[in-house]
Amino acid sequence: MTEKKKHQHEEELDETQAEAVATSNDVSENTSSDVEQLSAELDALKKKLEVSESKTLEYRDSWLRSQADFQNYKKRLERDNELTYISMKGDIIKKVLPALDDLERALQNRRAEDPWADGIELIVRKLQNMLESEGVTRIEALGTEFDPKFHEAISHEPADGAQSGSVIGVVQNGYMLGERVIRPALVRVAQ
Repeated sequence: MTEKKKHQHEEELDETQAEAVATSNDVSENTSSDVEQLSAELDALKKKLEVSESKTLEYRDSWLRSQADFQNYKKRLERDNELTYISMKGDIIKKVLPALDDLERALQNRRAEDPWADGIELIVRKLQNMLESEGVTRIEALGTEFDPKFHEAISHEPADGAQSGSVIGVVQNGYMLGERVIRPALVRVAQ
């Protein structure tokens, strides 16, 4: 190699080394700035993730509350519908009871060997069976202690051998539908 070429070659090497050093400085400067930028982006993404997770928990809690409220609403609606049904059923039965009372009174005053009375007795039994099948029960009042929840006193009378406050006579039978009193029994109470 000639001196000139050798000198050119050394200059090229020096330039290449200078460029490599400059590039490595730039890369290290760029790398540190890239690292800082990536770190900032990572922090921003972490904050977004935390916000998103908190919103997710908030939405989930809200959804669960809404589901619970809806379930409670459905149960309340079913309970209200059932109470309405029982109330309507009780109102209809209450309208039938006076006819049953009249038939029972007719049987109490019937003549012996009357074929019509046997037919009325059959009708009374059918009505009583129908009421029992619907869950209607008669309030047993005679001889029990007077209870204003189940009885309605129409008179207080002195009675021999009966405790004060006990029922000594039933004027009109009372009826219950399940636990609900449809009609209280009209009773006479001992003084």
